[in-house]
Amino acid sequence: MSAATYDYAMLTDLYQLTMMNGYFAQDMRDNEAVFDMFFRQMPENRAYAVFAGLESVVRYIGALHFADEDIAYLRGLGIFGEAFLKYLRDLRFTGDIYAVPEGTVVFPGEPILRVKAPIMEAQLLETAILNLINHQTLIATKASRVVYAANGQSVTEFGLRRAQGPDAGVYGARAAVIGGCDGTSNVMAGRIYGIPVKGTHAHSWVMSFPDEISAFRAYAKTYPGSCLLLVDTFDTLRSGVPNAITVFNELRAAGHEPIGIRLDSGDLAYLSKKAREMLDNAGFESTIIFASSDLDETVIRDLKLQGACIDAWGVGTRLITSSDCPALGGVYKLCAEVINGVIVPKLKRSDNPIKITDPGYKKVYRLYKKKNGKAIADLITLEDESIDTTKPLRIFDPVQTWKSMVVTDFTARALLQPIFIGGRQQYALPRIAKIQAYAKAELATIWDEYKRLLNPHTYKVDLSDKLYDLKQKLLRDHQGEQNG
Repeated sequence: MSAATYDYAMLTDLYQLTMMNGYFAQDMRDNEAVFDMFFRQMPENRAYAVFAGLESVVRYIGALHFADEDIAYLRGLGIFGEAFLKYLRDLRFTGDIYAVPEGTVVFPGEPILRVKAPIMEAQLLETAILNLINHQTLIATKASRVVYAANGQSVTEFGLRRAQGPDAGVYGARAAVIGGCDGTSNVMAGRIYGIPVKGTHAHSWVMSFPDEISAFRAYAKTYPGSCLLLVDTFDTLRSGVPNAITVFNELRAAGHEPIGIRLDSGDLAYLSKKAREMLDNAGFESTIIFASSDLDETVIRDLKLQGACIDAWGVGTRLITSSDCPALGGVYKLCAEVINGVIVPKLKRSDNPIKITDPGYKKVYRLYKKKNGKAIADLITLEDESIDTTKPLRIFDPVQTWKSMVVTDFTARALLQPIFIGGRQQYALPRIAKIQAYAKAELATIWDEYKRLLNPHTYKVDLSDKLYDLKQKLLRDHQGEQNG
């Protein structure tokens, strides 16, 4: 399945279809339901996520249908009747979807995508939405951490060969760019999404020639205007850098300026400092040193602390697989039903407090300090609530309720935007460069305390008084039913 394919009707768990069949049998097909997608919590040492995957969701919804071969396969399972299969054959999405724009910085507990639709349609969407958003948000978030550690230096995504399949490589490259990478080695991702593609040569190029300098000269002759040489095939400091300097002098004599060298092994801090000294002494102060070799945000941070003379980074395996955090736990939960046009809130109770859901048809506001534009907190409210920014606003932690603060001199922005209304797409898909710029601006509003790589501060996500009271009432009502 290529990354350009969005015919994902069968990308679902069987229990979605068995539940749909049950709703159909109970004549509930026209019942409306509201589902929220959110993250319960961030993995260790992560306080935020960068939302990605919305474009994939939009294309999936727009193309949603069951083909004849899908119906034939489902018929062969022997668990669905012909009336239900006919319903599936004619199925198209007719509901409403709201979501935060792609590239938005999001936090645990808040709805980042909301579906209001006939319950059978809403139920079907769960698995595909979670698959597309969980993975791409995971990689975009990892990339944002790597880029944060690089502190303004270029980061290129290099992970295709280590990605967990072709789609993970292509979608992952796109997500990495949303997270801040400025290019990818992935040619397919470049073609599909318009991402800048980057790359030079491998060790095999050097090993294919009689000697290292012959390989460097051949490469420089082929690409005189963009010559960046991999110098660690044999001996970085005794042959690689000296041979590169020889070829760079020849390039300069022919009227071309070299780009630089790449280091892919060894002690990158030591080698880069020595290589920088050699290049500068030879008159190539403006050439860059590009580093790869199993990098991630913690390695980059440590190399910079050690004074490594590295100007740009190629990050592969640990980025495209998010190796220290291989999955995000995004969930999709029923929060309301619509009965005779009236929203009836629903709540999932649990002995585990983090699994108790927030009920109702909700929206999310982000509060910003006027004087510096920094985010203060996010506030989840019911749909019919608004925020008066001309008055002080008291917010409180919905779990540790004694923790509260009064917000003044602030602005508020509603995060959820219309994506589909009545089954019709409202959201114009932005180009990747625009999403990346938006994500960068979003991250700039978040204090560094929430972005630090170890032990980040916890961002405030609070409930309005009205929503908090509704949640407590439903919990009490449920407890009363249990006691009764």
